[in-house]
Amino acid sequence: MRTYGVSPAPTDKDASGIPLLQIEGLSKNFGTRKILALDNLKIEQGAAYALTGINGCGKSTLLRILAGLERAKIHHARWQGEPIFFAPYPQTIRRAVVYVHQHPVLFSGSVMHNVGYGLRARGLPRDVIEHEVNMTMRWAGIEHLRLSAIHSLSGGEVQRVALARAKVLRPQLLLLDEPTSNLDGAAREMVIALVATLITEGRSIVMACHDRDLISLPNVQRLKLRDAQLEVRLPKNHHLENNCAPNFEEN
Repeated sequence: MRTYGVSPAPTDKDASGIPLLQIEGLSKNFGTRKILALDNLKIEQGAAYALTGINGCGKSTLLRILAGLERAKIHHARWQGEPIFFAPYPQTIRRAVVYVHQHPVLFSGSVMHNVGYGLRARGLPRDVIEHEVNMTMRWAGIEHLRLSAIHSLSGGEVQRVALARAKVLRPQLLLLDEPTSNLDGAAREMVIALVATLITEGRSIVMACHDRDLISLPNVQRLKLRDAQLEVRLPKNHHLENNCAPNFEEN
């Protein structure tokens, strides 16, 4: 299939053992308050992580730093083994990382227009955009809403449009900020199901959340931000680590 700059979906985890992203010495302060002090942050190829912690602990801030939306002090960083700088945010990874906000901002116009926005911005041919958008809307269960105006959508539909708009770009690293926080009932269950399929596709995913059903999805590593550091629950094959003692409390 022609891709025209749309990255092919990964099928297997990278066999080289090289992390997708590794950052050494990441720190972030708000005034005199230290929000993040991470010694060694490693995100493996095709791995999924649930980032937990109390409100205000820095979960969203960390996602925004990884997405290039907020600055931090970073000693060393590597993308697929190659050294990079985060300021300015490198073009190397600008197309490879997609961030979905807790309260997604959609553009005026139709659902179809929103899902295809990123592909149009990349200059893909119209027939390729139509094909990719149709497949992705079908995946998200919003194909019947293709011509609906954004202002007419429910909260769950808005979240599914945002996920579709991210997925259609086929990112190597997908950052999800509280994808179910404003949803309940069937709307929440549908978003959880979509996230589960994203995990099985083999992309690297970091999601900030409090939702225990998201945290307990298969193949998801739980991380906890507390006192500016990550506490890692180590499975048999751990994927992301910080040089601090793991803490296994459930609070």
